[in-house]
Formats: sequence, structure tokens, C-alpha cells
Amino acid sequence: MASRASEAASKVAPELASDRLSASLLFTSDEEVHALNREWREKDKPTNVLSFPMIDRETLLSRAPDGPHELLGDIALAWETCRHEADDKGIAVEHHAAHLIVHGLLHLAGHDHIDPDDADAMEALEIKALASMGIDNPYGNV
Repeated sequence: MASRASEAASKVAPELASDRLSASLLFTSDEEVHALNREWREKDKPTNVLSFPMIDRETLLSRAPDGPHELLGDIALAWETCRHEADDKGIAVEHHAAHLIVHGLLHLAGHDHIDPDDADAMEALEIKALASMGIDNPYGNV
């Protein structure tokens, strides 16, 4: 599932399509993600997924195709929250996890959802990536 999500993300964000980039993915507990969120984002609350980029978007976009191997960053997914959210939405946990992985990878590529226009653009990329995996629009909008 993680490989398929990575491939889908690279289809909609071509800057991710490189065999010289890697990302770490940690499936962990809600407690651990809460602690990471508190430590690194100063938000004392749980969340479903966190991304920790190692390179900025400008550097990512200016990389030479034959450049050195680089770690794009780390993604931590709160497995219990993922499972509960999937149950609440009535979807397969694998589909929700794929969505969160795509979401995390797009964050590592420098996309965000702070500004409403950026949020719409990022959602559109997620929807397109998930559709390529045969997964329905997670936002329920058209």
C-alpha cells in the first residue's frame, strides 16, 4: 500500500518521481504522534499524520535528475487514529492510510493547506492520486 501511495503521489507531483529520493514512514501509536506533535509543532493534541521535511521545496525543484540520493523526510502515521477515522467514514483502513501517506508525501514536497487556495490545490492532487489507485474522493466533494 505505501509503495502504491508513493507511486500515485509521484504521478500528481512529478518532483517526487525520482529513484534518488526516499522518505521514511513510521506507523505508530496515537500516543507517539501526540508526543511528536507537541515536541515539533508545539500543538498538544493528537493528529492522524505528521510530515517532517528534510529539504525545502525550492531545493527539491532544483535538484539535478542525476544528483545524489536524498532523504525527502519522515512521515509518522497514527495507526489507531487512522483506523478509527476509517471506521467513522465507513471506508477501508487501507484506503484511508493510503490517503494519509499521499497527504504526507505532498507535505514533504512542500505543499500545504494553510491558505484556502493552497488547500484546494492540495486536495485536488490528493483526489487525483487516490483516483489513480481506485480510491474514492476522501473529501466527498466533486
